[in-house]
Amino acid sequence: MNGWIILDKPLGLGSTQAVGAVKRVCREAGLGKVKVGHGGTLDPLATGVLPIALGEATKLCGRMLDASKVYDFTIRFGTQTDGLDAEGAVVATSDVRPTLDEVVAVLPRFTGPIEQVPPAYSAIKIDGERAYDRARKGETVEMKARAVTVYALHPHGEAAAGALEEITLSAHVSKGTYIRSLARDIALALGTVGHVVMLRRTRAGPFTAEQAISLDKLNAFGQGAAQSDFILPLEAGLVDIPALNLSPEAAGAIRQGRVWTGVATDDGLYWGRDDQNRPIALIEALAGTLKVVRGFNL
Repeated sequence: MNGWIILDKPLGLGSTQAVGAVKRVCREAGLGKVKVGHGGTLDPLATGVLPIALGEATKLCGRMLDASKVYDFTIRFGTQTDGLDAEGAVVATSDVRPTLDEVVAVLPRFTGPIEQVPPAYSAIKIDGERAYDRARKGETVEMKARAVTVYALHPHGEAAAGALEEITLSAHVSKGTYIRSLARDIALALGTVGHVVMLRRTRAGPFTAEQAISLDKLNAFGQGAAQSDFILPLEAGLVDIPALNLSPEAAGAIRQGRVWTGVATDDGLYWGRDDQNRPIALIEALAGTLKVVRGFNL
């Protein structure tokens, strides 16, 4: 059992709970104990693409955490909350409402490499304690700005004419980007305040919302539905890396973790496959020499 389940995470479910649900369904399907991990935390108040790795695919969770993500999110103008979301307590208000043209005009300021201050209600550790735990105890939490990259940022769907109570945007962002902070800063740049009332991840690394299954469909897997309807192969998480066909001799060496030389290929990262197209390992090629980055025990 090695591969990916791409869950369309529902509202209110935490990422750890989603992993627990997959473990339960695997047991119900008679698969026994399966190693399970997720490829990027998604807040309970967010919905959308949550890649869940099974078996040897869990070795790729680190790459998935580092991958870029795409989100749709709605900013409601006029109130800012302590958590920068709909569950937080109101900490600031404003009567200013921007127009669509005004929103579009400020978006270039938040595109490209930027610095942002994460929310106090976040999982970042400060002196060994989660920021949200300190914030919930009433402590003043000072978050340091961090460098992130917003690759694309634009309105999503149609916006109303005139002054806007809210607007939905789409953002393609690097790892470490906080959408709640992005929404806060966009509102402040417009001379008002705001918070996120809808957050949906539509892409995580190579995985898209079109590949995601609902929790109900996941439960159907536990009741005997075919695995092929739910589980993507391990290599589905490697589509952004070129494949390298290995000879039987090279595949044998790579399986054993040995260096293999004399390969005519460009330098870079590959995933090696044997003559049956099975993934063998992530491989670093340098000057015709192949070294194992991460092996797969398939």
